[in-house]
Amino acid sequence: MNDTYAPTHGTNTAVINESDTVVIPVVEETLSVGKRIVEGGGVRIVKSVITEEATVEEPTVHEAATVDRIAINRLLGPGEELPKSRREGDTLIIPIFEEVVITEKRMRITEELHILLTRTETVTPQTTTIRREQVRIEPLSPTNDLLSTQA
Repeated sequence: MNDTYAPTHGTNTAVINESDTVVIPVVEETLSVGKRIVEGGGVRIVKSVITEEATVEEPTVHEAATVDRIAINRLLGPGEELPKSRREGDTLIIPIFEEVVITEKRMRITEELHILLTRTETVTPQTTTIRREQVRIEPLSPTNDLLSTQA
C-alpha cells in the first residue's frame, strides 16, 4: 500500500492512496460580539411632607385714647393770637374757641381737649401649622448582577 498524502487546495479532503479518499473536517470558530443594556442598580427618592405645630408669640399693639375736657373760660386779649394745637408728652392738646359778643369782640377759650394716648402691647400666642419636606434616598440593588453569576 502506497501511503501518499496529497492535500488539495481549498478543500477538506486528502488522498491517502489512490483508491481510498479520507474526509477530514475543518472546523472554524467565529466570534459574535454584541451588547445589551443591563440595569446595574439605581436609587429611589422618597419625598414626604412633615407637618408640625408651631407657637408664635408676636407682640400686637393696641392704642386707646381718653378725652378729658378741661374748662378754661379765658378771654383773649386784643390782638392776641389764637393758641394752636400742641403736644405735651403723650398728650395732644386741642384748644376749642367760641366768639362772644362784648363791647368789643374778642376770642375766649372755652375749653381744651386733653387727649392722652396710651399704648399697650400684648403678646398673644398663636398656633399655626408649618410644613417641611423631607427627602430620603434609598439605593436599589441591581436586578441583573453579572458578577454574582460568575464563580
